[in-house]
Amino acid sequence: MSEQRPPFPPFTRETAILKVRAAEDGWNNRNPEKVAMAYTADSKWRNRAEFLNGRQQIANFLTHKWARELEYRLIKELWAFTDNRIAVRFAYEWHDDSGQWYRSYGNENWEFDANGLMQVRRASVNDLPIKESERKMHWPPGPRPADHPGLSELDL
Repeated sequence: MSEQRPPFPPFTRETAILKVRAAEDGWNNRNPEKVAMAYTADSKWRNRAEFLNGRQQIANFLTHKWARELEYRLIKELWAFTDNRIAVRFAYEWHDDSGQWYRSYGNENWEFDANGLMQVRRASVNDLPIKESERKMHWPPGPRPADHPGLSELDL
């Protein structure tokens, strides 16, 4: 029996939005092994200048990422979609071990297999140092609450 991760392509606007929010929630839970299961076993990634292949490399990458990027809070928003592809824009806030806060902005292009697993992820990300007082993402660790504003509402 093959693994499945609904919603499945071809996407509608509604199912693409559900897919984006599921990805956001998963990343905000910061469980590398669980997040890696949303990708095909041979998934191909580009994240900034890093190229990854497969779930184990994805889980290792996320483990190191979340060890460096403390108090991580992420918001994703649908940009565009087609049959089995989704483009998102995102922003996330975090601080390093010295206490310096950042807001990281980026775009991702996703491609899914028929079972709803992501087989390709390409991400471009830029980091902006911010003051703690400039933070806009305030919620307890875990998924963003339903009533917390999204990127457009925060003018990000």
